[in-house]
Amino acid sequence: MHVRPATAADRLTVERLWLMFRHDMSEFAGVVPNPDGTFRSERVEAAFTDADWAPYLIERERAPLGFAFVRALSGPVRVLNSFFVVRAARRSGIGLRAVADVVDRHPGAWEVAFQDVNLPAVGFWRRAATTVAGQAWTEERRPVPGRADLPPDVWISFTV
Repeated sequence: MHVRPATAADRLTVERLWLMFRHDMSEFAGVVPNPDGTFRSERVEAAFTDADWAPYLIERERAPLGFAFVRALSGPVRVLNSFFVVRAARRSGIGLRAVADVVDRHPGAWEVAFQDVNLPAVGFWRRAATTVAGQAWTEERRPVPGRADLPPDVWISFTV
């Protein structure tokens, strides 16, 4: 398994992985696809066009296993904005290794958000924070901006 910066040539692959990611997340967010079968994809666009974002592709022997989007590269705190590993590769350590690889590329303060109802994510992100930062991480709940109807997101913060 390796992680590498995604290039423009990888965009279609990442867009296809994005559909799988959004499908998985629809269970927790209650979001259905657009009429054309796609989901909102502003984050994919930003990851490939905004200089303050970085897209990464997770692979094994040229097979795409997932992706990671980092935003706020020029800010004091980087945000692991979106992270996905295909179901067949989950619970194998690939996700933890990918998180460690991505954050090692951008030393400093980090944050990642997830939802309490996504129980696999709750356990994964706590393990990931411990993997990269030991016990030196914090967790807090923050309201979703502009969405008072949603429960707060859980944010984990750490420094590497």
